Amino acid sequence: MEALVVNIQGLSTNAADLSNLHIILKQAHESLQAESIRLLPLLDQLDPSLHSLGYLYILEACTSAALSKEQASAVLLPTARFINSCDKEQIQLAPEKFVSVCRRFKDFVMQLETPLRGVAPMLTAIRKIQSSSEHLTSLHPEFLVLCLLSKSYKAGLSILDEDIFEVDQPKDLFLYCYYGGMICIGQKRFRKALELLHNVVTAPMSVINAIAVEAYKKYILVSLIHNGQFSTSLPKYTSSVAQRNLKNFCQPYIELANSYSTGKIAEFETVAQKHREKFDNDNNLGLVKQAISSMYKRNIQRLTQTYLTLSLQDIANSVQLNSAKEAEMHVLQMIQDGEIFATINQKDGMVSFLEDPEQYKTCQMIEHIDSSIQRIMALSRKLTTMNENISCDPMFLAKVGRERQRFDFDDFDPVPQRFNI
Repeated sequence: MEALVVNIQGLSTNAADLSNLHIILKQAHESLQAESIRLLPLLDQLDPSLHSLGYLYILEACTSAALSKEQASAVLLPTARFINSCDKEQIQLAPEKFVSVCRRFKDFVMQLETPLRGVAPMLTAIRKIQSSSEHLTSLHPEFLVLCLLSKSYKAGLSILDEDIFEVDQPKDLFLYCYYGGMICIGQKRFRKALELLHNVVTAPMSVINAIAVEAYKKYILVSLIHNGQFSTSLPKYTSSVAQRNLKNFCQPYIELANSYSTGKIAEFETVAQKHREKFDNDNNLGLVKQAISSMYKRNIQRLTQTYLTLSLQDIANSVQLNSAKEAEMHVLQMIQDGEIFATINQKDGMVSFLEDPEQYKTCQMIEHIDSSIQRIMALSRKLTTMNENISCDPMFLAKVGRERQRFDFDDFDPVPQRFNI
């Protein structure tokens, strides 16, 4: 092993030497795996920023076996230091080993019940292995899991706002969108959560999978919270497997959505109570409670379409709240969230509903509209480029050629026929 360390120290300076070192490390793979955690002291002789490739091979061998809490704690700091300081070009010579080390690092922080310690290093790891910000790596889902467990939702949002056009593995996309949807739910960014969960449900699949089923359950509840309604019909591009089977796995949720559409809170709460154990086991009981709260809001919003003024007591009676005070709290929260525009006269307890004051002519609004237009134009250019690349892809053309029906020229009339109507 001492000779291997000498080779790592001497062959980490230029591309040609690194190529030779990589061959040596591949040949030493089995002997490194046999030593496992006993190799840990060798890392002290290497600089993770200069000897990244060799450091990676030894570290991967150290973390390959199951470790106790004490051993995991000992290897955690060297792994975090390596992720933060390693050379990007060197680790990309063995990306699968880098991913393996990062996944083991995630396992260690979860084993030690300190997921927060893994958030920053894992984000750094993603940036180092990404070919571009549009590339979804196998580490994205691992990072989002750590953000969820440590409740570092804002850290998770930093990668969820990036447009993804390149995916390594389909499973990575399913998990990325599912965990991302959960993070957006935690931040009450329900529109973005719906978008991510929708991607899971409508993604191509040959067989139904557990991730899609769980995403569909949350998709139903978030649709109720954000849109006030849910439709069981899915877009045409959804796989036939999903269209046929998803509803069968989510019957309690479908029943809940149907009761929501009636606008009767008592009926909705009855269904929620009936399936409470199911919702609790799925860790969706919190979303069900938020759906109940949103139902009150929807009923109040309907009143704004009918009345200009209404007393708090009348609002409470109409939407089935217990008291005028409770109605006031709901109205105030909705005003604060921009869901309705109204004023409350504290003296006589009257609520006056107003029109949307936004005139769409302020500098801030114009800048917002312009940035949205620019983003859509950039997205359109990107999609055009992707479409051109796919149209020229040999594998795609071969598949289309096999599936296309064969026609003979004799099947077609050379001159259009005249039709009598």
